[in-house]
Amino acid sequence: MNLTITLFYGSVRSERQGIKAARYLENQLKERNIQVHFIDPREYPLPLLDKMYKEYEAGKAPATMEKIAGFLKASDGILIVTGEYNHSIPPALKNLLDHFQQEYFFKPSAIASYSAGHFGGVRAAVHLRVIVGELGMPAISSMLPLPGIGKLFDENLKPTNKYTHPSTQKFLDEFIWYIEAFKTQRSKGTPY
Repeated sequence: MNLTITLFYGSVRSERQGIKAARYLENQLKERNIQVHFIDPREYPLPLLDKMYKEYEAGKAPATMEKIAGFLKASDGILIVTGEYNHSIPPALKNLLDHFQQEYFFKPSAIASYSAGHFGGVRAAVHLRVIVGELGMPAISSMLPLPGIGKLFDENLKPTNKYTHPSTQKFLDEFIWYIEAFKTQRSKGTPY
């Protein structure tokens, strides 16, 4: 089954470390022959939310918003890589997510989180679970916490410990299972 995933990365900080985790996950998906649309708020800047994509007339949304909407419409699932800012998600990520809604419907999401400390951003991930559920893209049951992000990957994005790679494979296996199940059901129609 051909699959496409949109990967949201949420930090815009100047010395961001989580980009390593996001690029590592992108590479892992591509190794599985999955097409990836990588959305970085530094490369796809959106203004603070005023109007959602759905509130524009067809073809009248700003170009960046239109491009992201196209990626989301073409995607079978959404992978979100979040840091932890004061026990929650980065503001740039929340702003990105909030611009869209219907484009997420009946597509599963998966949450990878990171932090400099030992908890790997799990407090943000738990918060994000509520948000993605409300947006219509329920999260899979597993999460992928990535602790000690500053030293977790080498310069080639290879994990520096023996746990990250096997955990990632299990996480992606589950995500793909959900994607395929949801895709099969969407092909039969949606409840509304």
